[in-house]
Amino acid sequence: MTVRVRFAPSPTGYLHVGSARTALFNWLYARATGGTMLLRIEDTDASRNQPELVTNILDALTWLGITWDEGPQFQSAHADRHRGVVEDLLASGHAYHDDGAVRLRVPEDGVTGWDDVVRGRIEFENAHVEDFVIRRSDGSPTFLLANAVDDVDAGITHVIRGEDMINNMPKQLLLLEALGARGDVVYAHLPLLVDEQRRKLSKRFGDVAVERYRERGIVAPAMANYLALLGWSPGDDVEIRPMAEIVERFRLEDAHASSAFFDVRKLTHVNATHLRALGPDAFRSAVAPFCSHPLDGLPDDYVRALQERTQTLCDVEPLVAWLFAEEPVVDPDAWARAVAGGPHAEALLAGAIAAYADAPWESAELHRRLAELGEAVGLKLGKAQAPIRVAVTGTTVGPPLFESLEVLGRERTLARLRAARARL
Repeated sequence: MTVRVRFAPSPTGYLHVGSARTALFNWLYARATGGTMLLRIEDTDASRNQPELVTNILDALTWLGITWDEGPQFQSAHADRHRGVVEDLLASGHAYHDDGAVRLRVPEDGVTGWDDVVRGRIEFENAHVEDFVIRRSDGSPTFLLANAVDDVDAGITHVIRGEDMINNMPKQLLLLEALGARGDVVYAHLPLLVDEQRRKLSKRFGDVAVERYRERGIVAPAMANYLALLGWSPGDDVEIRPMAEIVERFRLEDAHASSAFFDVRKLTHVNATHLRALGPDAFRSAVAPFCSHPLDGLPDDYVRALQERTQTLCDVEPLVAWLFAEEPVVDPDAWARAVAGGPHAEALLAGAIAAYADAPWESAELHRRLAELGEAVGLKLGKAQAPIRVAVTGTTVGPPLFESLEVLGRERTLARLRAARARL
């Protein structure tokens, strides 16, 4: 059997990270089995559709590296087919009119169930399932009917989706049985994503759109890697993997049933690891849309130092802004602690100006000379370099100081040191 899966978003909002995880698992299963992935836009609910969001959904999927083999198909294009199925169900007695709508007739006894890949056997008593609407009074098909018919017509073999769809399953299976098309479809219901309070991940409690994390400097390989960890594990402790390896190891049977915590801190850690793995040129390219200062002129070693201090792409701008400014924007608290309030600041600034005036301009020598100045006033290097860093960069934290001085250059460094000394 050739595996055929589908991802079927509705254009009623931006791509939710939970929906992105569902799309990713469908894509992973298709790629792991040599199957086919269909993209279907479920746009039959005209009252809620926002057609402009289709582009956003497609862009988000493409950014994540989730490619589809067929589609995008638009469910609304199958309206005639849906109407015909409803008429067939009315003619066969499986459905009936009710106040302008059409309902499917549900058996009063028995059970409807299935063997779920993730959750095992699930059954519902038919007595607890009401006769449900399959065509609204305005003539439009409901989600349940359009979804079931389109899955059958597309030859979908595996339905992989969120556990919030479980309560719809008995209705969908009863509808398929009425159509004589239940077949051997495999169902897998993935765990919901929850926040730190174990609440269903919702825009009421935080950012849930893939687009928002992209804007905040998360890179696509990290987001895809992290989404793969939400409800799946190959059974080892490795978390950071290239997507090719995830595809190779992916088995639907390894998906978990318990809720998955969407931990932004964990995502940020995964992102930082992926950023550190980039080559300098790739990092420069990734940073470019997030930083107003080009990194092209910075040495590779210095770019690598920036990578080590970067968790998201948005972190780079404040790390390098001082380097491109005419003079640094000095943090007043940093100045008060490291310079104005330090008894040795004047001696260190004056000594650095003199020592750096004729020093070979490379980081190791700049490091050595400041260490000697610090020793002369009884300070270890960590304390001695604080007023120099604030004078030059405006803050007490940032990339390695001496490598930064080397990149900044002698004249600009000395000018900043003199300006700081004059402010004392």
